[in-house]
Amino acid sequence: MKSRIFLGSVAALFLMELAVLLLFLFPETEKLQDTTAVNEALQTVQRDWASLEVHRNCTDLDYVVLDLSGEVLYRTNPGLSESINAAVGHRDTILDIKVENSVAGKLIVYNNSAVIFQSEKRRTAFAVAAAVLLQCIICAGYFFYVQRTVLKPFQRLRKFAERIAQGNLDIPLEMDRQNLFGAFTESFDIMRSELKKARMAEAAANESKKELVAKLSHDIRTPVASIKAASEVGEALSQDEKNRRNYGQIIQKADQINTLVNNLFSAALEELQELSVIPTELNSAELRPMLESADYLHRAVIPPVPDCLLSADSLRLQQVFDNIFANSYKYADTKINVTVSLENNYLAVCIEDYGGGLDEAELPLLKEKFKRGSNVRNTEGAGLGLYISDYCMKKMQGQLSIENGSTGLKATVRIAFSSGI
Repeated sequence: MKSRIFLGSVAALFLMELAVLLLFLFPETEKLQDTTAVNEALQTVQRDWASLEVHRNCTDLDYVVLDLSGEVLYRTNPGLSESINAAVGHRDTILDIKVENSVAGKLIVYNNSAVIFQSEKRRTAFAVAAAVLLQCIICAGYFFYVQRTVLKPFQRLRKFAERIAQGNLDIPLEMDRQNLFGAFTESFDIMRSELKKARMAEAAANESKKELVAKLSHDIRTPVASIKAASEVGEALSQDEKNRRNYGQIIQKADQINTLVNNLFSAALEELQELSVIPTELNSAELRPMLESADYLHRAVIPPVPDCLLSADSLRLQQVFDNIFANSYKYADTKINVTVSLENNYLAVCIEDYGGGLDEAELPLLKEKFKRGSNVRNTEGAGLGLYISDYCMKKMQGQLSIENGSTGLKATVRIAFSSGI
């Protein structure tokens, strides 16, 4: 409705301007004088010819009275044509004044068409200026109307879409039910509300799954620990070598299951933001027992460890070593070479197997969740060990790097110093 009113107003103003322009371009510059008024002026002059000093102009015309010699006998206003030649050049009306049937003088009636034309031109210019001004006012008003009812709602929608893309679903979209986009913006806000509900439901479902994994991982530990304890007792009491080997296999598999469960449990806790890593001051002498404990097949030679103070969480550091040794024995199944050295502000523990390593393109993926190398074959695993280890080392301000060494895959654990050596 408002758009039709605006278009109608602009069209009407345009037609008015066009009409005024046409009148201005094709004016009737030659205005015909009022014949009645001219005759009345002539009659009064002829009547008062003998006493022009008392003559009074009874018309709206300006005129000059001349005798036959060209002398001015009477004029209504100064500045009028005072000669026949000037009157002809000005296109004034020239009439004979007759007294007693003889020409006694000349009446020059002033031609005011130029004055009238100038007056009309000024009025035309004022009309056009007023129309243009009114048109500008209407256009400005319509622009502000469009700005308020169309452009601003679109700007709000753009910012709203940016917030939605960034995942911010808490801020509602401002709505004005009176403008053109009221229902449109309301639909967008309903979409935001439904997305927020879906996001909350998804988050709740994910949290439930993670909590379930954490609980199951915790619950599996008890029977595995019982199996391992019973197998250790059986191995200790058995007199038969074959039975002892079987018990040893059960203990080894129980340790592998326990490692997998620990990794699943740690991954679930990390996603639940409950996996705590609390670095404390640690003496480097405590590293040797950790490495010996992680080397459950006893194929590695643990070198001397330089004396220094480290910043680490002993529980998580043991978990890191357990994961690295378990991966080496699981996938390479060779002896392991361990070296310990000082590197800048770290104590570096390098653990390298003799399995030949992996393709260089695979190495960056090994520390990602659920990623394993091409050498896994049918070996069981979840692809969480190195991911959890890397997470723990970062929390301890340390580093874990995986690369191909001279004989196989090399994992380097860099543990930050607690203070100067």
